[in-house]
Amino acid sequence: MACGNCGTTENGVPKGCKSNGNCGTGTCGSGSNKLAVFDWLSNMTLPSGQQRFNIFEVRFKNGRKHFYKNPDNLSITMGDIVAVEGAPGHDIGTVSLAGELVKVQMKKRKITEDHEDVKKIYRKASQRDIDIWQQARAKEEETQRRGREILGHLGLQMKLSDVEYQGDGNKATFYYTADSRVDFRQLIRDLAGAFSIRVEMKQVGARQEAARLGGVGSCGRELCCSTWLTDFRKVSTSAARYQQLSLNPLKLAGQCGKLKCCLNFELDTYLDALKTFPKQDLVLKTEKGAAVFVKMDIFKEHLWYTYKEERFKWFRLTLDQVQEIIALNKNNEKSASLEEYESEVEIAPKVDFEDVVGQDSLTRFDVPKTRSRKRNNRNKNKKKAVTSSGNTTQQKSNQRRNSSGKKPRNQEPKEHTNTPKGQVQKAKNPRKNNRKQTNNNSKNDNNSENK
Repeated sequence: MACGNCGTTENGVPKGCKSNGNCGTGTCGSGSNKLAVFDWLSNMTLPSGQQRFNIFEVRFKNGRKHFYKNPDNLSITMGDIVAVEGAPGHDIGTVSLAGELVKVQMKKRKITEDHEDVKKIYRKASQRDIDIWQQARAKEEETQRRGREILGHLGLQMKLSDVEYQGDGNKATFYYTADSRVDFRQLIRDLAGAFSIRVEMKQVGARQEAARLGGVGSCGRELCCSTWLTDFRKVSTSAARYQQLSLNPLKLAGQCGKLKCCLNFELDTYLDALKTFPKQDLVLKTEKGAAVFVKMDIFKEHLWYTYKEERFKWFRLTLDQVQEIIALNKNNEKSASLEEYESEVEIAPKVDFEDVVGQDSLTRFDVPKTRSRKRNNRNKNKKKAVTSSGNTTQQKSNQRRNSSGKKPRNQEPKEHTNTPKGQVQKAKNPRKNNRKQTNNNSKNDNNSENK
């Protein structure tokens, strides 16, 4: 790919900037410039006596493109900034396509060479033209902000989505969206008085607004309407039904609030696959009873049926089995039960994630860990309750023994040891009874001495 700034020779042969889609002018495929076309015919010589096509495609803000003829035969190549005819005044744009491919684009849009929309190229833009153009572009954000304030004071039911200044700065186009017809005559007067410019109002649809503003879709990629999609076909909910999708407006709607354009991308494939499937309202007659349709897997060719009277269980059947049952019913014959057919279905084993590198499971953080803690706490509380109850029983038994001075029945008698006279045997009772024992021993000693 090449443009006039980074790689096109004098003869129009592209050399290529080798910037991998990061061109300074944006014609090499950057995302901001929608539908940039590579002129693959620029290095081909025309037949003898044939002149080069004298109409060029010029690109403006947000991918807006128009065709302009070159009456003065200026030497213009792709990527050149030119001053073109405006309404009124002049506008500044970038040449996006030149040569024989312009004929193909004009034929695609059904525009002839003598069409009134094909205007003139005045000259190549000078440095003064570029400076005025950049100054006008710098005022667009502030103009949009003040325009929304004026719109709010008037209370009109419309949304101002974008503002585009003309190259000479004398005119501004206000793009808006509205659900119904809006009388904005007073709005035009207020905008013209506030900015001292010529005002043009242009209504766009929700899809066109998303294409102009851009964004990232739920798939993680840039919006198709702002990068490569040329026409906005009608999208209906039947496309979601054919693809067995749940009719959830939050998932089926795009950035524009309408149904996603990508619902139409695979619709033809689904329609071709559904040609061999039976109708969903068809009732199968079996020996056990009538069976009705529940759901299907189109590309695996599996269908689920259930009995009318016993709807709690679903039976998986293949497409061939269902067609066999339908053929029997056409001959006024009842087929076998759905249980017998389901037993013959072979289900391929599901391939799970294999831990080749030694990593943990991808769902290791999905299960909460609070349950295990609660169970451990419960077990600890139970253990504490058991130990505390055991301690209380032991304390009670000790208190009873100390108060009565008798040993419990269950206890075994202690072995007696022979101690010499004059020595007191050490007590093995708790501390509370030490005083009593010492007093008794002292009395016995005194009695022996008196004797």
